[in-house]
Amino acid sequence: MQVTYWAEHAWLETNVEPGVALEVADGRITAVRKGVEAPPPGAVALRGLTVPGLANAHSHAFHRALRGTVQVGSGTFWTWREVMYQVASRLTPDSYFSLARAVYAEMALAGITAVGEFHYLHHAPGGVAYSDPNAMGEALIAAAADAGIRITLLDTAYLSSGFGQAPNKHQLRFSDGTAEAWAERASALKGSDHALIGAAIHSVRAVPAGQLSTVAEWAAARQAPLHVHLSEQTAENDACLAAHGCTPTRLLADHGVLGPRTTGVHNTHLTDEDIALLGGTTTGTCMCPTTERDLADGIGPAAALQRAGSPLSLGSDSHAVIDLLEEARAMELNERLRTRTRGHWTAAALLRAATADGHASLGRPDAGRLEPGALADFTTVTLNSVRTAGPVPRLAAETAVFAATSADVRHTIVGGRQVVRDGVHAVIPDVARALAESIAALRE
Repeated sequence: MQVTYWAEHAWLETNVEPGVALEVADGRITAVRKGVEAPPPGAVALRGLTVPGLANAHSHAFHRALRGTVQVGSGTFWTWREVMYQVASRLTPDSYFSLARAVYAEMALAGITAVGEFHYLHHAPGGVAYSDPNAMGEALIAAAADAGIRITLLDTAYLSSGFGQAPNKHQLRFSDGTAEAWAERASALKGSDHALIGAAIHSVRAVPAGQLSTVAEWAAARQAPLHVHLSEQTAENDACLAAHGCTPTRLLADHGVLGPRTTGVHNTHLTDEDIALLGGTTTGTCMCPTTERDLADGIGPAAALQRAGSPLSLGSDSHAVIDLLEEARAMELNERLRTRTRGHWTAAALLRAATADGHASLGRPDAGRLEPGALADFTTVTLNSVRTAGPVPRLAAETAVFAATSADVRHTIVGGRQVVRDGVHAVIPDVARALAESIAALRE
């Protein structure tokens, strides 16, 4: 399919250009023409600011069912986790498909064109394997295809409830028993144009130290992305120190987990040595600010990590909200609160974290840029809503990052195909209803 999209304004990585024609064929951008003052004949007009498709580098799709219900009363990450387990216990491959399809459609409405799904809900209750051992993962892959976005399924090894402790009754659904058994099951997953297969280590508390290298070697053999929850909670750091005499970051380094294909998620409570280890190995950092503040996790040292050499990406994690523009500005605003100074990242740098660097962390270095040869994945933010109207067009990127929300996304194109047009999903026209019905079914 050949089509031309005309962007009223387009962010071309370093600056905003007016009147840009994006020529697309076979799912990729074939030409970028600047200075095109009006839509060429037959072109699809995208009015507003067009940017590369956003990459949601860290998602737990089923957490979307928790929105609102976990905001009653006080507590910590650990009390929130108990509520999360209750939702996980009720999911089946069919109900997970329905929920994830709606969640991924919500992402498309928010301008997200690719998601990294950190997937550990593998088995039936009690840990019994489904007749297809990857039924839950395949449901997620199918859901993303229906919703029209790309997925990197980060199949997750989750083997224990803590250092030297067997899985609890909730975690039996997550565990394959050993890393070798995890690798055997994960090896049966098949990728496609829209789906890549990656790996994840849930955390150092959930994979015994002697089995970390098995997961890392599986990913290395396939040149696949490898993600890991890292130092999200101080309790995990304390337990790791007691069990192994070192921080989680050092433990991962000693077992060959760190490196340029690896992304640490959260990276919140780190020592100076941890930061140097992550940066020195160019291990990525995925910040999830809306979840980190929702769960009272703390503010991670994102600026220090980037200075040390760790590329930054962004994720909506538990989906307290699904809004990558909010994640981007929250990273900057969190750093302002911590340091009481402004301007740690430019709008362009925050957009790179939400686009090119996020896609790279998911194994798609050919996405996240509006340039010939790149995947034809892009999204358009309106510049005339009550949030975005007013500033001059050359500051459109600043307006989008620091004022727009997911509600201002008007169009989303994936592989050259319009998934969202004028704020409406092409396949799921009533995403709110799909979400409501799939979540209500879990409560029956």
